[in-house]
Amino acid sequence: MRPGTEVSPQDRALRHVAARSRGGPLAPDLRVTLHFHPDRAADGLPVLTGMARDGVYLSQFVTGTGNGGLTARPGGDRWRWESRLFAGAYDDAPAVQRPVYGALNHRRDVRGAAPRFGSSYFRLTADTLARTTFCYPDSSTDPSDFGTADRCALAALAEAEGRDLLDDHVEAHLHGPVRFDRDVEALVLDPSYRGTPVEDAARRLPCPVAWHPGFALTVPELRRHPEYRGREYVDLGAEIAVRGRLDPRTIGDAVRTGRHDPQDLKKVWHLVARFGRTAGAGP
Repeated sequence: MRPGTEVSPQDRALRHVAARSRGGPLAPDLRVTLHFHPDRAADGLPVLTGMARDGVYLSQFVTGTGNGGLTARPGGDRWRWESRLFAGAYDDAPAVQRPVYGALNHRRDVRGAAPRFGSSYFRLTADTLARTTFCYPDSSTDPSDFGTADRCALAALAEAEGRDLLDDHVEAHLHGPVRFDRDVEALVLDPSYRGTPVEDAARRLPCPVAWHPGFALTVPELRRHPEYRGREYVDLGAEIAVRGRLDPRTIGDAVRTGRHDPQDLKKVWHLVARFGRTAGAGP
């Protein structure tokens, strides 16, 4: 290969997945959403403050934080999954070059494609689809079904399987930087953050701010679902509820007290995300 003609890790990954993809092109109105909890902290800063400083959405390999498993390190599970997905394209690449993760909003849900990973989300532009790869189920399961914007049958596969609403997402991988001033149509927040420092911080980002109908769960409804994640998480949710109600802001407040295991509070969030969909469009 002549000097100056080296193929980037991003291009290598895209070509590898494209060769394994099948199906027709995605509908032009579909979007990828990147979910997160906007009231958390990273490196001692509120996450939105850090995002405004950086100007780009950073992967777990860079931040060391996330709303799934925290295994993004050399030799960790996330590293191995990416090595397998992308044929080693990123094995020797700097952390900042690695892809960021989202989900394809194939159900066109106003609350986004994968709320198990956060109550709020960045909705990306149509232009980002050309550098996005997809898999189903998610990368932790050693998937064998893949897609790109030009060839993707994964939405039909996910819908045919009829999985739980928190588990049926089509995972998306954005190759190359995701800039807030260029690649984001909107930051879509849960309404529990209206009039809070989260909203103030969100409006300092160079992208529009929008709102979805929200997540909220009453304690009586919470107690109807002990089998979903376990009775201990139902009890924890009832303990932290404010005036008999749980929403994303309430759970974030509980995280900041430091009195509860964040992984336990994540299970409480799963209950709210699954059973606490307030009135509005979407499944």
